Amino acid sequence: QVQLVESGGGLVQAGGSLRLSCAASGLTFSSSVMSWFRQAPGKEREFVAGISVSDGTYYIDSVKGRFTMSRDNAKNTVFLQMSSLKLEDTAVYYCAARLGRTITITGYDYWGQGTQVTVSS
Repeated sequence: QVQLVESGGGLVQAGGSLRLSCAASGLTFSSSVMSWFRQAPGKEREFVAGISVSDGTYYIDSVKGRFTMSRDNAKNTVFLQMSSLKLEDTAVYYCAARLGRTITITGYDYWGQGTQVTVSS
């Protein structure tokens, strides 16, 4: 079955950096749009960034210029490099996948278990 396993979360001071990874198995990775979502305490889950099968990327405005998403099809892994982290980036970050070519903010079929990112002052 499909598995998405996130790693790389943790506690970091504001202004610091973290790199999240999501290892996928059981799906045709190179044909899948991969995205990151996050859910902060008391808030709804929100789309953060996505990468298409042709390596196009899309970011929400609040993370543009600070977050970079990439994929390694040989390793079935996507990454989210997060820099200049802010307190408001604190959330559980989820990896998600869907078959398709273009990035969307809905319609994802597969989800990871999430990894906690906590940004402290």
